Order: sequence, then structure tokens, then C-alpha cells
Amino acid sequence: MSLPSVSPASPSPASTSTPAPTQGRLLDFVRRAAADAELIASLPLDPEGRTWMRLAGPGGSEAWLIGWPPGTGTGWHDHADSVGAFVTAAGELRENALAARLPTDGWKTLELSDGVDRERRLPVGEGRAFGRHHVHEVLNESSDRHAVSVHAYYPPLPQIRRYSRSGQTLRLEQVERPQDWQ
Repeated sequence: MSLPSVSPASPSPASTSTPAPTQGRLLDFVRRAAADAELIASLPLDPEGRTWMRLAGPGGSEAWLIGWPPGTGTGWHDHADSVGAFVTAAGELRENALAARLPTDGWKTLELSDGVDRERRLPVGEGRAFGRHHVHEVLNESSDRHAVSVHAYYPPLPQIRRYSRSGQTLRLEQVERPQDWQ
């Protein structure tokens, strides 16, 4: 399921003399953007589906402002070879993540070891940076309140791998490419 587009903006082209943004630089960017009350208020919120707006990220990165209706989430996924960061700008999100490096290709089903699960509650102003192949899901568990977050990735997302999970079994379900969500 793709997200409905809300006023997408064109990303700024990367300068050849600009170094690639680090996880720290991406986190600084999403923190500043999440603190911009005018930007956050500019995102129309849909009561039933996530909304998003593309932002110009630093150094050629891909950035998004995302609105999360109550009870919505991403499902388990990764961002392939991109590093990234995100911060909650309104409401509260929860991130469930795997603290394990998974093989990148050549598998359909994995049995996860005990102790790999991590959970973070992310109220307004809280977020995190993450490395390549970070597997997680992000949720707005509120029953009555929207959440809004800012995300940035570098390099721009080449693909997203989507997973299903049953207990300790993780199964690769789908590989999405940029044309699938833009």
C-alpha cells in the first residue's frame, strides 16, 4: 500500500563537493525539522491513512514529513543500503527493532535468536539514527491522536524490503522500489 501524496517537493541535488551526510547529520536535520512548528502544521492529516510530504534533505538525502493516524504503523521493513534517522514531531511513536545484522540477500525465512528485540517509545522530540539494513517497524499506538514524524535517508532509498513476523520467524514478503511509493 503506498502513501497518499501531499504537496511533494523536489529533493535538492547533491553537490559533487559535498560529503555524504552521516547518520549524525541526518539526525540533526530531522531534529531541526521536527522542531519547526510551521512545517509540522503544514502537513494535512487524514483520519484513515498516512500522509506524507517530501522535504529537501541535506547533501542529497531523501527526507519525508509523515502523518500517522491513530492505530497505524509501517509493518516490519528495512531501508536496504541507506542509513537514516527519524524524530517524532507530534504525538508519540513506538519503534520495534531487531538488534541483529541480517543477511542482505539470498534468504526468504529466518529464525531469529532470543534477545534480538528492542522497543523504543519516542515522544515529541525523541528519535534515532540507524545504519544500513536496520530492520524495524514504527507504530502510532494512540487510539485518538495523530503522530507526525520527520525521516531522512542517504543514499535516497534504493528499495524497501517488507517482512512478516510470526514469533521468532521473519519472512521476506516483498521488495519495493521508489516507483512503487512515489
